[in-house]
Formats: sequence, C-alpha cells, structure tokens
Amino acid sequence: MTGMEDKSTVNKPWGWFRQYVINDKCSVKVHTVRKGEACSLQSHTRRAELFVPLDEGIVVDRDGENIEAKPGEEIYIPVGARHRFTATKMDGRILEICFGHFDEDDIIRHEDRYGRLEKA
Repeated sequence: MTGMEDKSTVNKPWGWFRQYVINDKCSVKVHTVRKGEACSLQSHTRRAELFVPLDEGIVVDRDGENIEAKPGEEIYIPVGARHRFTATKMDGRILEICFGHFDEDDIIRHEDRYGRLEKA
C-alpha cells in the first residue's frame, strides 16, 4: 500500500494524533461538493488516495461498494480502484490525501455527469 504503511497513532499525554505520511511524496486537498452532485467515477494508475469526509451526507463509491461515510471516517482508495464521492444531504467537504505522483492527467474517467469523458 503506497503511503498507508506510514499511518500510525502517536500517543501524547494530552491525547494522540494520527500520522498518515512521514517524509513521503503526497498531495492534500479539500473538496467541496454541492448537495446532489458527484465527481466522476474514476481511477488512477500512479496514486492511491485516502478520503476523510468532514461533513455528514458523503457517500463514497469504491469499486461498486457504496460507503455512507461518517465525518472523520477513513476510506482508503488503492491504486486502480474505481471511485467517486457524492454529497447527498447538503453541501459536503472531503479531505483527500494522495499518495504517490499527483497529476490531473492521471484521472481515468469511467462515468461523468458533466461531459468530461475522453472521446475514443
């Protein structure tokens, strides 16, 4: 697993923290998805991702499994897995940590509501 092998919990006298990446190549984004909208069903060949919903009502499709994610739940997307997220109840935010080489050209769209499929 690219990146996820670095994940660990570090205990402190005041509580703990989760460390996802240590000195490894990664990119971090926060997506905001409008209620009822979804990103494309996509996969990547050069990166894995970790999704952490920040709000209620986020559904993550990972290889056909629909996960009704709770805020703070960690959903790992391995390299090559088909995935998308949808905001069902309200506008919602998703923290995304990408492990490996990040490049928008690495998006392979399998379905898209917005006409962004590549023409064969």
